[in-house]
Amino acid sequence: MTHHWTRRQALQSALGGAAALAAGPLWAAGSTLNILCHRVHQTSLTTGPAGDLTAPWRNSANAECVWTSFDTNPLQDRLFREASLEKTDFGVGFVVNSRATPAAASLLAPLDAFQAKAPIEDFADIAPGLVSAMRFGGKLAAVPFRHATQALFYNEALLEERGIKAPPTSLEELVDQAKQLSFRSAAGTPVVGMVLASDLAVFPVTFARAFGGDFIGADLALLPDPDAMEKALTTLQDMFKAGALPRSYATTTNDDQVTWLQQGRAAFSVLPFARHTQLNRANQSKYPGRIKAIEFPQSQALKGKSSMASVTEFWAMGIPANAQDKELAWSFIRAMSTKANTVGAARNGNGPVRVSTYNDATFAKDQPFAAIEAKALANARVPLPAFPEAARAQTVFLEEVQLTVIGQKTPKAAVAAIAERVKPLLKA
Repeated sequence: MTHHWTRRQALQSALGGAAALAAGPLWAAGSTLNILCHRVHQTSLTTGPAGDLTAPWRNSANAECVWTSFDTNPLQDRLFREASLEKTDFGVGFVVNSRATPAAASLLAPLDAFQAKAPIEDFADIAPGLVSAMRFGGKLAAVPFRHATQALFYNEALLEERGIKAPPTSLEELVDQAKQLSFRSAAGTPVVGMVLASDLAVFPVTFARAFGGDFIGADLALLPDPDAMEKALTTLQDMFKAGALPRSYATTTNDDQVTWLQQGRAAFSVLPFARHTQLNRANQSKYPGRIKAIEFPQSQALKGKSSMASVTEFWAMGIPANAQDKELAWSFIRAMSTKANTVGAARNGNGPVRVSTYNDATFAKDQPFAAIEAKALANARVPLPAFPEAARAQTVFLEEVQLTVIGQKTPKAAVAAIAERVKPLLKA
């Protein structure tokens, strides 16, 4: 049996005088595993074509699951507040990579001893870039569960209209095609080559990685290759000047990217692979079935020398260090991380963190870009590691990128400013 507490129910219970809720859910620990999650985590493990994946574990462990769900930020706040108490009744908490700072990780139980005693099946199959982002001081703090990795989406019909027979195989070819695809289509629609949101670091980081660079490396190295970042900003500025990015770039949002692709107002964009279904939905898109995805291409100079480190965001399962039954919690994490349950959760709508899942016929048959996504996932990394001043660092970074793209600053000056302004934030 499973139970689910929504945020409203939790608040109503608190207002009704359930003092026990301050320390944990209504149900006591013991044969109960209390789980702090986002609703998508519960749904992907309990509802959908693959059914309730927790049932076999609940039967074998003689335990029940109590799910308490919140939206992302309230969930993280509640998790770390609970983990800061003397003890908590929550056994498992889902943590998002952007909040997994060393300080936050110190509130979670190191999992290496559990992994050594009762290992997760084929742990090496879980994408290494996700696992490494959950290691602090060499210790594993959480097990990846759900990811969203970025792809380059393109409108096949618009490419064909301009006589382009295949999507780009290099960054340079992408830029060239984006310029060709800034035109008025046969349907009379003004088309821009590429649409990108200006308020997300994902996009300039993606371009920097295409040149072999980065904003902040996994080891907190700021601008590990300044020349690569300068090339990335030069490329984006050139695309804007050529009309291959929207004139409204400075105010373009993530939702605009989806809408513009669906309406045929843009030929290219960068979005998670999971957006494929939405982009091609017949009741929303003017080009159902014609919007396709590839891995974001590297610069021609790097082809064959290195792999593209696609940008990914992800959730992981951790155990609060003050949890009362860590063995039960690990048993759950271990069971939900098997190959079979990863496939099942994927069929229920989860973004599978195992590379092998994309080769499973029961999942891949409904995923036209499974092989492409698997390749991207294998080398994917988070946009930047979590650290206390990460949000401010991203804001500074985006300010400099926006000024550069619209031509108010040179790429070289912007890179120098990023280095100068972000460096103190890394030390804070």
